[in-house]
This record gives sequence, structure tokens and C-alpha cells, in this order.
Amino acid sequence: MVRQYRITLSACSIGYHLITRQIPDAVGALPEKGLIHVFIRHTSAGLMINENADPSVRRDFETFMNDMVSED
Repeated sequence: MVRQYRITLSACSIGYHLITRQIPDAVGALPEKGLIHVFIRHTSAGLMINENADPSVRRDFETFMNDMVSED
């Protein structure tokens, strides 16, 4: 079975933001097994998948990216 949804995420400040809970909130309960494709229609947004076992993970990624690519 294939289902398709369009959801709108609220605007966020620059940085890394968790959207994990917003997906089932918008589309309802997800099955335990299956595949989900998330397409973000914005040129400056992207998805990063990680375990998120520790809150410092997002901080580390953001620090690394800020050092590697300047905002200007």
C-alpha cells in the first residue's frame, strides 16, 4: 500500500532541528515495518539521519558545519 501526504513544518531558525515527532503527528500512526520517503521542497534544507542517542550529536554536527562552511 502506498500513501502520500503533504505536511507543512513550521519555520525554524538556522541549525539542526528534530522533525521526527512531527511526521506521525501529521500523518497518523506509522506501521512498525515499512519504508518512508521524506521530500523537503526547500533548497536550503536537507535531511540527516542519525541515532540521536545524545543531544550533543546535533551540537557537534552544527559546530563542524559552521567551521567548515561560513554563513557568508
